[in-house]
Amino acid sequence: MNGPEILVQVAPELGLFVPAQWRSGEPAPLVTDGVSTLGHVVESLGVPLTEAGTLRVDGHDVPTAHVPSAGERVEVLPVHRPQEVPGAPLRFLLDVHLGTLARRLRLLGVDAAYEAVDIGDPALATRSAEERRVLLSRDRGLLRRRELFAGAYVYSDQPDEQLRDILGRFAPELRPWTRCTACNGPLTEASKEDVADRLEGGTRATYDVFAACTECSRVYWRGAHHARLETMVADALAEFGPARA
Repeated sequence: MNGPEILVQVAPELGLFVPAQWRSGEPAPLVTDGVSTLGHVVESLGVPLTEAGTLRVDGHDVPTAHVPSAGERVEVLPVHRPQEVPGAPLRFLLDVHLGTLARRLRLLGVDAAYEAVDIGDPALATRSAEERRVLLSRDRGLLRRRELFAGAYVYSDQPDEQLRDILGRFAPELRPWTRCTACNGPLTEASKEDVADRLEGGTRATYDVFAACTECSRVYWRGAHHARLETMVADALAEFGPARA
């Protein structure tokens, strides 16, 4: 490009997205074309706009539509946490690579839609827009699609860290044991008689407390893995529940 030169300072939290000269958090020069918006400039550096919070020019907040001029100093800040998502109740849509995270969010009662097969980027973006869901993904290209309702990059590839990241970023209401981890449908209490035809003989003889999904009819009980799940729920509530400071 042969146009105005600006100084761009990218917050250290966004350093994984940008070339080396901007990873220190110090301002570095960038030559623009003189017509592109600041939003386009930020994306050209590698930062998805879903991850850019406040944009400042010479100390003043500006919109993504601002066109930088020569000599301006631009600051790219991360999103504020907890992040508000106006326009719809907080609900999520996860891409095909985040199945474990989807099940853990559902375990905590968070509305988390997920497709077990890859339906493709256009279909995911369209569903995000139609259902007004925040798309969670580690695919930067997917998060740049204009039709998204909202999106967020999942920074870790480890499910425990992914869960903490999303709970800390969006602060969703936690209502453990109220959603089906298989299909995201609501759970309701069920008597043994109501679900007897869906139970193995050993389960019928051993357990008395059940819940069933109102959408897919899957049955839940406090089986062998329940203690591990209870620990996961207790840890999440202790750190991200309503009683936290």
